Amino acid sequence: MTDRTTTLDLGPQTRIVARLAERVSDQQLVAGTPCPAYAVHNLLGHVAGLAVAFRDAARKELGATTAANPADVVPDIPDFTDGWRESLTKALDELADAWRDPAAWTGETRAGGVTLPGAVAAAVAADELVVHGWDLARATGQEYEPDPAAVEAAHGFLAAAVEQSGGVGIFGPVVPVPDDAPLLDRVIGLSGRDPRWTAE
Repeated sequence: MTDRTTTLDLGPQTRIVARLAERVSDQQLVAGTPCPAYAVHNLLGHVAGLAVAFRDAARKELGATTAANPADVVPDIPDFTDGWRESLTKALDELADAWRDPAAWTGETRAGGVTLPGAVAAAVAADELVVHGWDLARATGQEYEPDPAAVEAAHGFLAAAVEQSGGVGIFGPVVPVPDDAPLLDRVIGLSGRDPRWTAE
């Protein structure tokens, strides 16, 4: 991890995701997303869950929220609960605040059932926030300008993961994107998504 990654403030990106969520209309909750198994309400439930999980990972409060591997709970699909707008914003704020503690970056923690260094967990969190922010924006027709530092962290994490796996994407087959494409498009391609995806 670079020094820039290890001092990354997730707050700008969590606020962007929260604003996207706040603008989702009730009618859009059933719309499809770039995640084939998820409608918008499922995606919002997933973001809420990962916000809590990575908050607890930063705090080293390891338990049920950090132990669950999403691959192990399929075909269970996440969903939001009543009061999701307030609870999602609160969880995202707490996530960002937890990673502002220098102790979050030291030692090991756990997220998604995987034990990993604190700095790596923060990079994974940045990736989740950037990619799912894009998912939400595309699904609901919103403009999306993610935090540049979070995009850089997400790209570093995904590029390293793809290289270590011999070119196999960890979230799905890598979608080829030109080397001179915007960094966000390259992140989206590395995440197994087509940057050209639009809602029908």
